[in-house]
Amino acid sequence: MVWLSSKNIKSTQPTKKLSERWLGPFTILKKVSTHAYHLKLLPQWKSIHPVFHIFLLEPVKTSTIPNRHQEPPPPIIIEEEEEWEVSQILDSKLKRGKL
Repeated sequence: MVWLSSKNIKSTQPTKKLSERWLGPFTILKKVSTHAYHLKLLPQWKSIHPVFHIFLLEPVKTSTIPNRHQEPPPPIIIEEEEEWEVSQILDSKLKRGKL
C-alpha cells in the first residue's frame, strides 16, 4: 500500500494549499519498471493514468502500537463536486476589507 502525491492531480479545491497532499492509500498492482508502479485507482478516476513514478509514491507506515488497526480514510472526489449544506454561520471577520 502506498500514498499518492496530489502534486500533478487536479483538485476541486480553490487553491493548492487547501487540497490534500497525499491521496490513498492505494494497492500496487505491479512494478512496471525500476522507477514506476501501476496502482489500483478508484473507479471514478478512470481519466487518470494508473502508472506513477516512485517520486510521487510514499509507502504506508504501519502503526507501532500492537493490535491496533486504523481504517483508511474515505476516498476524496477530485473531478466531481460535493455539496454541503451550511446550517449556521458562527463567526466572521473582515480582513483588508474582505470577508
